[in-house]
Amino acid sequence: MLSTQEILIRLLAAALLGSVVGIERERRSAWAAGLRTHMLVCMGAALFMVTSAVGFSDVLGGEHVMLDPSRVAAQVASGIGFLGAGTIILRRKIVHGLTTAASIWSVAAVGLAVGGGLYVAAGGATCIMIGILAGVRPLERRLFTHAKAQNITLQVEYWSDLVPTLRTICERSGVNLETLRLQTRAGTQEATVQMTIAGSTVKLMSAMDGMRNHPNVKGLNAVLNQV
Repeated sequence: MLSTQEILIRLLAAALLGSVVGIERERRSAWAAGLRTHMLVCMGAALFMVTSAVGFSDVLGGEHVMLDPSRVAAQVASGIGFLGAGTIILRRKIVHGLTTAASIWSVAAVGLAVGGGLYVAAGGATCIMIGILAGVRPLERRLFTHAKAQNITLQVEYWSDLVPTLRTICERSGVNLETLRLQTRAGTQEATVQMTIAGSTVKLMSAMDGMRNHPNVKGLNAVLNQV
């Protein structure tokens, strides 16, 4: 039987480990699930585990009573997916929040480990998570800067003046302009411009915002390709 002191230590330890991951997530994005969410998820998972382990001890002595503490942990692992799904959004046809959803799912596992008394495993997992979230990000940017290509179709007018501006927007946003095709309409200055630009998600969005806000651009449709 766990003492009251040990239970409180486990809950506080879970909240502390969750806060480490939460600070990293909140520092990266203002809209992502941050400090409080990760602390609550980790502490809540620890409480589920503690409850599963010792909360039913008074009924275990009854005849024909059989309990499986691992079932609570399994339900936390699956149920936390609903909370993670709430952090995923679709913005301008680009999915955001998958990493934050994965971090929420992972801190729930950390909480279960703390609730089960596996402090070393929980602390080690938290360190690895911070290494992945913070340390791998610069490497990912260097290796996969051009891993995403955006096919863009623009409906424009006064295309002769606009095409050089589109190239400038791509250069300023730091994306590569891979292809540009122009289909003009006879007797007018209207045209359809088909472009393929490549770069990181942030740079792609910056370039599309610049194009969308240009007065000569009347419509923009984008499709994300993985290359």
